[in-house]
Amino acid sequence: MILLESLLKKTRKYRLAWQAEADLHGRLKNIAHLLTGNFASAFVGLAGFALTARALGPADYGLLALSFAYTRGIERFVSFRSWQPLIKYGAKALQVGETDDLKALFKFGLLIDLATALAGWGLAVLIVLFAGPLFGISEEMSRFVLIYCAVLPFQVTGMPTAVMRLYGRFKIVAYGQVAASILRALLCLAGVYLGWGLFEFMLLWMASQICSSLNRTAWAFRELRKQGLTGVMWVPLGDIRTRFPGFWSFSLWTNMALIIQACAFEFDTLLVGYLADPGSAGLYHIAKRVAKIAQQAGEQVQAVLYPDLSRVWATEGIDEFRKTVSQTGWLLFAFGVCALIGAHLTIEWVLRVTAGPGFEAAASLVMVQFVAVIMFLCGRTLYSALLAMGHEKILLQSALLGGVLFLFTAVVLIPRVGAVGANVAHIVMSGVWFVQMAIAYRRKLDSKR
Repeated sequence: MILLESLLKKTRKYRLAWQAEADLHGRLKNIAHLLTGNFASAFVGLAGFALTARALGPADYGLLALSFAYTRGIERFVSFRSWQPLIKYGAKALQVGETDDLKALFKFGLLIDLATALAGWGLAVLIVLFAGPLFGISEEMSRFVLIYCAVLPFQVTGMPTAVMRLYGRFKIVAYGQVAASILRALLCLAGVYLGWGLFEFMLLWMASQICSSLNRTAWAFRELRKQGLTGVMWVPLGDIRTRFPGFWSFSLWTNMALIIQACAFEFDTLLVGYLADPGSAGLYHIAKRVAKIAQQAGEQVQAVLYPDLSRVWATEGIDEFRKTVSQTGWLLFAFGVCALIGAHLTIEWVLRVTAGPGFEAAASLVMVQFVAVIMFLCGRTLYSALLAMGHEKILLQSALLGGVLFLFTAVVLIPRVGAVGANVAHIVMSGVWFVQMAIAYRRKLDSKR
């Protein structure tokens, strides 16, 4: 009886403590929407990739994967990621009701997005035309890549992302991409049934990327009108440096850090293709797509966590800040371990059923990649924390060291052990990134005591 009463008291205590965490409830709800939408979209997207791989085979799918990876890498390299400064300065303007500042921010962000998208397209084409022959890239490969580069001028993401996150429209973002992924997978299924070849599937994937970007921008302007922010493109910009002090320095450091990471995540498939062969690149790409399903958790948690941490840090709520970071970090670690166990139990069956027997060799690559994903998930929480604390230079330093070690490890291992060398390189990079940020985070918090 005494044991039962003690158990009931503890249960009541934990229930009351849970009910008191209103901010955590809202944060978890938004994260749940994003994770549900992204997992559903990732699984459906994986089905689309698997159908494409089944229709084309490892060699042709490798060509498509390399074209996809090249354009994604260029996009990540030149993208200004305007959503980071737009959220940082937009949250302040939103809090004090400065609608003109909000309009100017969104207009400036969109102009930056358009300029970088066009610059990315020009850079991608020039690299293929002038550097391709130097590295022995075949004419067929160069031709396919040049065609696929046509998606780059349409990749406008920063301003739409900032709008939807600032106004908390996570549900629209989450489930809108699910609908797009379902449509793309159905078209891939139709392509398999109709016997499409490499060129037709390439056009399909290009069209899906372009339409997705245009749809995202349309939703952002719809949300602005809903919030009463009309005539955004007609508002005068004025002097951005005066209206938003520190805008350029904040943007520069954070973008450089993300560019370094993006190069590793997007150009790794190209490294495998160049240092090994297109078939290995295809297997590696499939493995990375599977692991990315779990990796999406870190990106979506940051989407919700970064604005919350910025507000808490501004009010100097150190204890709440520390608690939020700790809760989220352990949550992501537990999720990563569960994902690793689930992948170990099911990955061979998943690859055999989806991509086909020819892609079962990617199972070992998936397992190694999941180790890097766990480190990446834990690091995402610290990244958001340091960003909110205003320590962008530390983020750049950790990303730079991790990127250098990634490149060294990949170049040394891929020619010797194949595609798994790129997976090991990701483990090295994510581990160094996490350790450096963890040390910096502890030091900065201790200095606030």
